Amino acid sequence: MKAIGIHEFGGPDVLRVLELPEPQAGPGEVRIRVHAAAVSPTDVLLRTGGHAVRMPGRRPPFVPGMDAAGVIDQLGPGADDRLALGQRVVALVPFTGPHGGAYAEQVVVPAPSVVPAPEGAGFPEASTLLMNAMTARLALDVLSVPRHGTVAVSGAAGAVGGYAVELAKADGLTVIADAAERDGELVRGFGADHVVERGAGIAGRIRALVPEGVAGAVDGSVQTSEIVPAIADGGALAELRGWAGPAERDIRVYPVMVPDRIDDTAGLDALCRQAEKGVLTLRVAEVLPAAEAARAHRLLEAGGLRGRVVLDFS
Repeated sequence: MKAIGIHEFGGPDVLRVLELPEPQAGPGEVRIRVHAAAVSPTDVLLRTGGHAVRMPGRRPPFVPGMDAAGVIDQLGPGADDRLALGQRVVALVPFTGPHGGAYAEQVVVPAPSVVPAPEGAGFPEASTLLMNAMTARLALDVLSVPRHGTVAVSGAAGAVGGYAVELAKADGLTVIADAAERDGELVRGFGADHVVERGAGIAGRIRALVPEGVAGAVDGSVQTSEIVPAIADGGALAELRGWAGPAERDIRVYPVMVPDRIDDTAGLDALCRQAEKGVLTLRVAEVLPAAEAARAHRLLEAGGLRGRVVLDFS
């Protein structure tokens, strides 16, 4: 089969088309014929060597990608009976594991990480959902803000931030989100109750709306200590890139990592059903042939995307 991977860490041009052996589904596993794989920042981190510490003893080539959409073409012994050959599915792919990531014509994934794709969504759209939406879901869950409480979301125009706004509204929360001027209507469209200007001074702008501070914040744009003053005493902050504080005034800081929920079948399925109902918005910035993965990484690293770049393996 063809895959996209690397033999050495480096810039986008280290990505190569590879010929790899066809993988076989083992006990409790599912093989998916991939039609689309979304490109995300964690893929860049693998390409540049940031995930090497998570792959001790593994040798290249390394295949990036956590988000796959496609069709089941093989069921391993003891695979979940809720899944069937020919079924359209999406999967969170454990790319640091022995089978590698989603940038491949076929991927083998533990059955609990595979769920039916959202009805009505094409493969490119479906591939953009799980990793970012589950990250947002995990962030809101660790904050545990009661219904009718108020949360702040930074990076609200981005993939995780947009889902955090939509999920928070579905949870019955009031949302204060940030946005550049050009993204204001986009973020309001996600359901944000209030939109403040992004960037330096965000905490002061949030406090102007909620003088006592918000109960919790999802830091989708890695503002870390800059957003802490917006949070009420004893509140909570969900961080997406590993920052763990410290924060004053008994504010709890939770670094959230999506692999913690990679086998949460019920949670993954719930996100797909929310996408079906329009609660979550699937956003594709551009679809590129898989062989143009280097270009996809350059687009991502250039910033400013509103949606995911998707690699087409169909």
